[in-house]
Amino acid sequence: MGSIYLIRHGQASFGADDYDVLSPLGVQQAEILGDHLIATGVTLNACFSGDMLRQKDTALAALARFSEANLAAPNLNIDSAFNEIDVDSIIRLLVPKMFDQEPHAIESLRNPLQDKTEFQRLFSMIMQRWATGIDDIPDHLNWSTFTQTVDAGLQRVLDNAAPNDHIGIFTSGGTITACLHLLTGLPARNAFDLNWQIVNTSLSRLKFRNNSMVLTSFNSHAHLDLLKNKKLITYR
Repeated sequence: MGSIYLIRHGQASFGADDYDVLSPLGVQQAEILGDHLIATGVTLNACFSGDMLRQKDTALAALARFSEANLAAPNLNIDSAFNEIDVDSIIRLLVPKMFDQEPHAIESLRNPLQDKTEFQRLFSMIMQRWATGIDDIPDHLNWSTFTQTVDAGLQRVLDNAAPNDHIGIFTSGGTITACLHLLTGLPARNAFDLNWQIVNTSLSRLKFRNNSMVLTSFNSHAHLDLLKNKKLITYR
């Protein structure tokens, strides 16, 4: 059987003007991941990411460790199917529908570093509303369309994979959540409960035979745990 490793990007720039940039810690996490793959004998035959900077730069930093160790590393292929959920558009769409219950939502969402707990509460509420279809959402933005896009990307990977390939997909938490939903049938509400636990640069492993896939591990971050530095464990 072959394996697909779903890898979440390293820590991005939470609270900054441009979130889609790896922080210095995010780069470090990606390099640690690359060293871990080498140490555990994982050779990637192919590598993919979405076209977001934090996804691509995590992949490139991890793959660079292979080159620095004089080991073969695949080229990075870009497929927008592995992009993150269009969170900004969803927030703009749904927050006005919440004003009666959450009159201060816009202020909290615009200033996430002011109160991280409040930001997470509101963000979780918005994602649950979106994924469970409480509100009328345009087709191009809805959960069903997003999961279909992710599924199509996975199928393209499988269509071009050899039976025993090891494939890395550097992506984001929402995309991994969609994969959990697709592979296990887990309802969206429960899948998003797991979403908030996905650690930066963690690995979730799928095994495949032909066009059949099964989830064999979720959110492994042993490469960070082994260094015994709690600052390496981040969720954004």
